[in-house]
Amino acid sequence: MPRKISWIIGGLLMGLLILFTFSVFGADRPIGASTYVPYFASLLFGLDPQNYEYAAEIENAGAWEGVMLLGAFFGALFMSLFITKTFRFSVVPSLWKERKNGSAVSRLLWSFAAGFVMIIGARLAGGCTSGHFLSGASQLAVSGLVFGGVTMATLIITGRLFYNRKGEKR
Repeated sequence: MPRKISWIIGGLLMGLLILFTFSVFGADRPIGASTYVPYFASLLFGLDPQNYEYAAEIENAGAWEGVMLLGAFFGALFMSLFITKTFRFSVVPSLWKERKNGSAVSRLLWSFAAGFVMIIGARLAGGCTSGHFLSGASQLAVSGLVFGGVTMATLIITGRLFYNRKGEKR
């Protein structure tokens, strides 16, 4: 049986992360992640920040976000391997197989399409969920609280529609 981490421990750890991130000892900026994608693209394609306004604007934030994303990946890997012992590699998760199909191609195409829509939405919104919800709501910004509420409602509706059991009436 996997070990579970209490929601209150997770909340306290998230609060400490936000405090550290906003502090002068941390990044001295809000939490965010979506700026890393264009930052990495500018590095990959050699865009000179002096010639491209957006590349100059995201130069400092993008570098820090890359480190944060690597830390999130390795932190989650560590937790799932050694603390909760729930790690397993699966291209087609069991819930997807049960509610949709067993096709790896279908799963990867849906994942790519959803990720593409999410990153476009993040750029249109001027930031990602971690920036708007975690940083905004922790500062009690109305935009962050509204964004969080709309995101949660959308997750519930989408989950109910997308993961409807085969043959189940709604």
